[in-house]
Amino acid sequence: QAQLVESGGGLVQAGGSLRLSCTASGRTFSRYAMGWFRQAPGKEREFVARISLGGTTYSADSVKGRFTISRDNAKSTVYLQMNSLKPEDTAVYYCAAQGPGQPMSVWDSWGQGTQVTVSS
Repeated sequence: QAQLVESGGGLVQAGGSLRLSCTASGRTFSRYAMGWFRQAPGKEREFVARISLGGTTYSADSVKGRFTISRDNAKSTVYLQMNSLKPEDTAVYYCAAQGPGQPMSVWDSWGQGTQVTVSS
């Protein structure tokens, strides 16, 4: 399974932007759909965005139009560009990998998470 490491989190003011990166080890990155999830204190982990191995993207309504997921298979990296950040976006953001043939609800690997804090 893929080993994932997130980076790029930090503190930003409302309305600002951040770009998260997730690098994956191994040689089969291009076979994995990739996703971003987040978990705020006291809340369940929630889906943010997904990008298929073919590059098709889907985002949660809460971030649609503000966040963009992308991938660079040559760098074994998936990104989450976050614009127009809101305090409600504050959470630990996790990168996840979905192996070939897995349903969309099943994720094989998870990163350790990176903290995003948006001040009002």
